[in-house]
Amino acid sequence: MQKLTLLLFFLFSFQTACAKDISDLPENKQTPQGLYVTASEAYELKSNNPDQVYFIDVRTRPEVEFLGMPSNADTNIPYMTNDLDEWDGEKNRFTKVPNSNFAVVVEEKIEEAGLNKDSTILLMCRSGTRSAKAAALLNQLGYSKAYTVVDGFEGDKAKEGNHKGQRVVNGWKNSNLPWTYKITEDKMYFE
Repeated sequence: MQKLTLLLFFLFSFQTACAKDISDLPENKQTPQGLYVTASEAYELKSNNPDQVYFIDVRTRPEVEFLGMPSNADTNIPYMTNDLDEWDGEKNRFTKVPNSNFAVVVEEKIEEAGLNKDSTILLMCRSGTRSAKAAALLNQLGYSKAYTVVDGFEGDKAKEGNHKGQRVVNGWKNSNLPWTYKITEDKMYFE
């Protein structure tokens, strides 16, 4: 009973602490439910409650394969995928399209973990935009605690100085949180 009380206190305290002031948060990183965490807060929450918090990396498979993944992420389920038949000349990359299987795979993985739509879910992308969209979608589907990691895996771009335009401001990697290039098959997304 004491452990349950402590866990409930921690989760309530966490939710209160994570009700961030969004006045400085860009609109593309905001969600209707207003549930935000930083990479450091996500790491702490998942580390302290590994079986009660589900952590999804929503980046594309190539991003995960070539840039690495948080060591304590449960899975990779891309919110967007690369359309290898379409080129985005403005962004100089393949066009990204929504993953039509995203919601179905999330539901399967959540159930496999013994969790439900009221469980805490952490969503992380490169810098917080796609994870915000994924969190908003999950909220529409009835997931009550879908948090977006606002600074993502690589963080935001520096606005000035020697590193202007580089992702060196915040994020998982820049916070020196544990991550790995050694991704296991069981964590990867398969269509």
